[in-house]
Amino acid sequence: MIARMSLRTRVLLIAVGLLAAGLAIGSAVVTGALERNLVGKLDAQLEATARAGAQIYQVPDAGLPGPGTVVVRDNFALPGSTTYSARLGADGAVTDEEWTGGPRVPGPDLAGLTATAAPVDVPSHDGTQHWRLLAHSGPDGLVVTAISRAEVDDTVAGMLAISAGTAAVLLAVLALAGWFAVRAGLRPLRRIERTSAAIAAGDLASRVPESAGPETEVGRLSRALNAMLDRNETAFAARAESEARMRRFVADAGHELRTPLAGIKGFSKLHRMGAVPAGVDAMARIERESDRLERLVDDLLLLARLDERLPLQLAPMDLRTLAADALHDVHALDPSRPAQLTGPAQLTGSGRLTGSGVGPPAAAPALADEERLRQVVTNLVGNAVRHTPEGTPVRIGVGSVDGCAVLEVADQGPGLAPEQAERVFQRFYRADESRSRASGGAGLGLAIVRSLVAAHGGRVELTTAPGEGTCFRVVLGRADAELARAADAG
Repeated sequence: MIARMSLRTRVLLIAVGLLAAGLAIGSAVVTGALERNLVGKLDAQLEATARAGAQIYQVPDAGLPGPGTVVVRDNFALPGSTTYSARLGADGAVTDEEWTGGPRVPGPDLAGLTATAAPVDVPSHDGTQHWRLLAHSGPDGLVVTAISRAEVDDTVAGMLAISAGTAAVLLAVLALAGWFAVRAGLRPLRRIERTSAAIAAGDLASRVPESAGPETEVGRLSRALNAMLDRNETAFAARAESEARMRRFVADAGHELRTPLAGIKGFSKLHRMGAVPAGVDAMARIERESDRLERLVDDLLLLARLDERLPLQLAPMDLRTLAADALHDVHALDPSRPAQLTGPAQLTGSGRLTGSGVGPPAAAPALADEERLRQVVTNLVGNAVRHTPEGTPVRIGVGSVDGCAVLEVADQGPGLAPEQAERVFQRFYRADESRSRASGGAGLGLAIVRSLVAAHGGRVELTTAPGEGTCFRVVLGRADAELARAADAG
C-alpha cells in the first residue's frame, strides 16, 4: 500500500506522523508533570491532616471528644477537596468515619487495608473515583485519612482534552501547509521527470533546469543528470558519426574494389572471346589490376587490424636509418627530382615550418616497429612524389625536437587548402578528385600513416598552405624515455 503512494504523500505522512508523535510525547510529559505536582500538593495536605488526626486521637483532652472519635480540623482540608477520616477496629470494621471539606461522596475501599508508610491510591467503593490515603496504627486498630483525587483527576483530564484538541487543530493546519510546502519542494523533481520523458521521446538536447541551489540535494542531482545527459548526447552523436563513417567506408571500399575487379573481368572476357585489341597485352593488364586489388585489400586489412590495436614488435632504433632509405626511395621513384637529407625544420612566428637554415640530420632514437615505420615513410615519400609536379624538391628531415624523435617529409609543391588539410587523413579521401586511381591511389595511404603512428603512441603533424608546399612530421617518444617508462611499468 505504502509502496504505491506518491513520494509527496509518503513524505507528508512521515512528517505528520513524526509531528503527532512529538506532540503526544510533549503532552504526556507536561500532563505527567502537572499530575505529579498536584498529587505532591495533595500528599502534603494529606500528611498534615493525618498527623493532626493521629495526635488528637493519641492524646486525649478534656475539651476534646472522647477517644472513640477521630477529629479532623476543617482548616487542614483544601477548598473543594473532600476529606475522609475513619477509625478501623482490630477486625478491620469501620467504627467511626467523617467527611469534611466537600460533598459526601463514596468513600475509599478499605477492605484488607494495612498501615501505609506513604500515601497510596485507593479506589472508591463504587469505582467512580480515587482517593489518596494514609493509614496509621492506633491503640485499637487503624486511623485512616484520605483526600479525594477528583479535583486532580478532573484537572489532568481537562489538560489532556485541551492538548488533544490543540494537537488535532495544529496537525490539520500543518498537514495542509506541509502539502503545499512538499509540493513546492518536489517541483524540481517534476521538472526532472518531464525532462526524462522528453529524452525518452528522442529529444536528447533537453536538460534539467538547475534552479535549486548548487549545494542542495536537488541541485547536485540536476548537475549530475545534466553531466550524464551531456555524455550520453556526445556518445550518441559519436555513434551516429561512427555509423555514418562506416557506411561511407563500406560504400567507398566497395567502389574501390569494384574498379579493379571490373578491369579483370573485362579483360578476361575479351581474352576468352579472342577480341583483345591488337597491341594490348590482356594478361599484363589483368596482372596489374590484380596487384592493385591485392594492395587495396592489404591496406583495408591493415586498417581493420589497426582499429583493433595491431600488435607491434617494438625495439630501439634510430630514425636516421629510415630517413636515409627514404632519400633513396625518392631517387628511385623520380631520379630527376632534387632531394636532400637535413635536420628537422624550425617553427616560424606564424607557427609554420620552414626549411631554411635547417642543420644536418641528427640522432633520433625511438622505440618502434621498424617494419611498420618503413611503411609510414614509404607512404609519405610516395605521396610527395605522386602529388607534386616533376622536378619539385623534396626534403627528408630527421632529428630530435623537445625530447621527441622527429622524421619529416616536406615538398615545395602546390600545398593544400585548409579544408583539404582537415580531411587529408580520412579514408578514401583524395585532395584532387580529377586524378585517376592509378596515379592518385585509393586515398588510404595517409589514413594508414596516421593509424600506424598512433599505434606507436606518436602523432602526425601537417603543415601546409596553398603555394607553400606540404610537410608531414612524424613525432615519436625518444627511445630512452620510452625505455624508462617501460621499466617503470614493468
